[in-house]
Amino acid sequence: MNPFPWAAWAVNLGVTAVAVAVLMALAYAIGVRRGRHDGVDVVWGLGFVWVALVTAATATALDPTGDGWRRALVVVLVAVWGGRLARHIARRNHGKPEDRRYVDLRERGSIGRRVYLTQGAVMWVVSLPVQVAQYGTATTGWLVAVTVVGVLVWAVGFTFESVGDAQLARFTADPANRGEVMDRGLWRFTRHPNYFGDACVWWGLGILALHHPAGLIGLVGVAVITANLMKGTGAALLERDIADRRPGYADYVRRTSGFLPLPPRS
Repeated sequence: MNPFPWAAWAVNLGVTAVAVAVLMALAYAIGVRRGRHDGVDVVWGLGFVWVALVTAATATALDPTGDGWRRALVVVLVAVWGGRLARHIARRNHGKPEDRRYVDLRERGSIGRRVYLTQGAVMWVVSLPVQVAQYGTATTGWLVAVTVVGVLVWAVGFTFESVGDAQLARFTADPANRGEVMDRGLWRFTRHPNYFGDACVWWGLGILALHHPAGLIGLVGVAVITANLMKGTGAALLERDIADRRPGYADYVRRTSGFLPLPPRS
C-alpha cells in the first residue's frame, strides 16, 4: 500500500476551508445587495465545483506524484453534477418570489448565521470525499475496482436526479396539474428520486475516494449528506410542507417508497 500524503492533505483542508468561507461571504454580500437570499441555493452546487477545483490545484502543487487522471475524473464528475444542479435551481427560482424561509430569517436578522455559515460548514464536511480522492496513489487492481463501481453509482444517481427533476418540472409547468400530486415516471417508485439520486452521486464519489484506506474519512461527508437528504432539510422538511397543501399527498405516501426506489404498493 502506497503511503498517503497526510501533511499535504492537511494543508488542503485549510485551503478549502478558506475557499468556502470566501465563497459564502461573497454570496452573502450579493444576497444583501439583491435584497433576497435564495441565490444561496444556486451556490450550493457551484460551491462543490469550487472546492473540487481548489483541491485539484492544491493537490497538483503539493502531491505531484498522485494519480492525476483520478484527480481530473473527480473534478469532471463534480462539475457535471454541480453545474446541472445550479442551472436547474436557477431556472426553477427565476421569476418566483423568494422562499418564505429566507424571508423569515432575513427579518429575524439571523440569515447570515443560519444559512450562509451553516451551509458553508456543511459544504466543507460533505466535500471530504472530493478532497481525499484527489490525493495519493493506489495499486492497479483495487484502483480499477473502486473507479468502476464509483462511477457506476455516480451515474445511477445523476440519472435519477436529473430525470426526476425534469419530470417534475414538466409536471408543474402544466396548468392542468395544479394542486395534483406528481406520481408518474420515477416518482411512482420513490417520493424523492432527486434526493435519492443526490445521495447516490455522493456515495459514488465516496467510493472513488476509497483508493486508499484514508478514503474512509470521506464517508463522513457521504453520511452527512445522506442523513440530511433523508431526515434533515431534504425529504422530511419538503413532505411536511406539501402535506399541508395537497390532500392527496397522504395517499401517495401510503403507496410510494419514501426514499429507495421500490415498486408502488397497491
